[in-house]
Amino acid sequence: MTDQLTVDLGELRLAYRVHGAAGAPPLLLLHALGERGADWDGVLPQLAPHHRVYALDLRGHGGSDRPARYGLELMRDDVVAFLDALGLARVDLVGHSMGGVVAYLLAQSHPERVGRLVLEGRWTSTGRRSGRSRHRSTPRSRPGGSVWRTSPHRPWWWPAERRATSRRTGSPNWPAGSRTAGW
Repeated sequence: MTDQLTVDLGELRLAYRVHGAAGAPPLLLLHALGERGADWDGVLPQLAPHHRVYALDLRGHGGSDRPARYGLELMRDDVVAFLDALGLARVDLVGHSMGGVVAYLLAQSHPERVGRLVLEGRWTSTGRRSGRSRHRSTPRSRPGGSVWRTSPHRPWWWPAERRATSRRTGSPNWPAGSRTAGW
């Protein structure tokens, strides 16, 4: 069962969903721009047997407050305040698209708070002047854990057939009837 909760961070109230056993290792999921924590519901049953899964609605999304100011660094700071409020010293972190940028910023500024980092659908620079990016499906080592990067528009939880279709057509191939069908 997924519980829907809120946490008051002073000037901002954030909504989140939690799934899994209370004693399991914490896993925090950060959604893409215009999405919400509930968008992770499709993968919660696969993740919850091994983790206490938190799916956060970032500021201005889902059930969270819509403040006057926005920014990726503000969202990063919100996530740190969220972790503090829930007493989560260290989490495994998954970020999709914009959530991947927020996750990356958090891991960069507070590496001691992140056990493992998964950046899904977020372009990362190789440092080349051309600005080209690369995607890997294998971990890159970093102190205290691993960083997993996956290809854009092909989330790691999609079945292999769906990822292959996405590669051929260049579109995410959303299921019929979904909010994003016809994108």
